[in-house]
Amino acid sequence: MSDDERVPSPEQPNNTAALLGQAYSRLGHQIVDGVIAAGFPQRPAHSGVFAHIDLEGTRLTVLAERANMTPQAMKDLVDDLVRLGYVTRRPDPTDGRAKLVTLTERGRACIDASVEVIAGLERQLEALLGPEHLATVQDALTRILRHHW
Repeated sequence: MSDDERVPSPEQPNNTAALLGQAYSRLGHQIVDGVIAAGFPQRPAHSGVFAHIDLEGTRLTVLAERANMTPQAMKDLVDDLVRLGYVTRRPDPTDGRAKLVTLTERGRACIDASVEVIAGLERQLEALLGPEHLATVQDALTRILRHHW
């Protein structure tokens, strides 16, 4: 099924959660494609680490919780990123038994590349929607995120 086939047709009621999920997925793939083009190979799933890691390092269990994943699934992603040279594990200075997942120089450069790609996407979204509509979308999404369900 192509991406266009997943967009609701006029006969289908709009489902906000589904539309947000599809937009998130499509934009996420564009970010990954841009970062790969900048010389940082990775998989879309690796965004679960990059989007949730703190610059000073983050415990694997915290990464998993933030990404809404199991610790085992997060461990597999972190293992991939260690092999690719984006992150490393080091002892947590607050608890010698625990490890922090920390960015390497290459990992920080990858995040810098993603920031540039995201800025480009923002410009594309502004050209597509216009500055006022983009501001409205951002305001609406911010309100949704701040709402306590």
